[in-house]
Amino acid sequence: MTDGKTTVTEPALSRDHSERMLQAFGATLDIDSTTHSVTINGHPKLTGQRVIVPGDISSAAFWLVAASIVPGSELLIENVGINPTRTGILEALEMMDANITLENERTVTGEPVADLRVKACQLKGCTIAGDILPRLIDEVPILAVAAIFATGKTIIKDAAELRVKESDRLAVMASELTKMGANITELPDGLEITGGTPLKAAEVDSYTDHRIAMSLAIAALNAKGKTMINRAEAAAISYPEFVGTLQQVCGDN
Repeated sequence: MTDGKTTVTEPALSRDHSERMLQAFGATLDIDSTTHSVTINGHPKLTGQRVIVPGDISSAAFWLVAASIVPGSELLIENVGINPTRTGILEALEMMDANITLENERTVTGEPVADLRVKACQLKGCTIAGDILPRLIDEVPILAVAAIFATGKTIIKDAAELRVKESDRLAVMASELTKMGANITELPDGLEITGGTPLKAAEVDSYTDHRIAMSLAIAALNAKGKTMINRAEAAAISYPEFVGTLQQVCGDN
């Protein structure tokens, strides 16, 4: 709604849902992938559309890791958005040798969508850093859980942004997973995790952070004994059905 052209430039490629939606509604955008800049002409003629919102890959990430680390598991997660600016989690899990396949790929309202089939497997450690971080920054807590059950060492760097989320996610994941027996070290901008140490039940805290609550719940699936997560209701902030879905996929276990 501004006269003339406005250009936004960012240091690295990040989510482009707004660009895709604006174009679907009729706005004219000039996207320069080399300089990571987007230019929009003001006062575009927009036309209403029927919008179908795909499933959030950040929420799907918890099930991708859960099915990867619980022996004998297999899940099909339907209608997940696989926008390339958000699929860092898939690339990171691929580096860890996760068994994930994309099925029924399609485009919905300008957004790529697929069903994700994931099977349990032995993950391996890797280094996650650099330009991939903006595309998986919200998934670092659950990736830390995956790393606990991977062989070898996983290093996550360039994630200092996580210190100013709903909680200091680096400090909280390090402290709470350590209570469960994980071999995890907090770095200034990330985490270093040595996998292969069995987890034990513990009393942990979400610090009212929804992603922490859900990540700890997935870690608890493979911990010996019963884990108590204080303030677990925080999960409902972004995923109101999380607990019900967890009970559904776990059955009577």
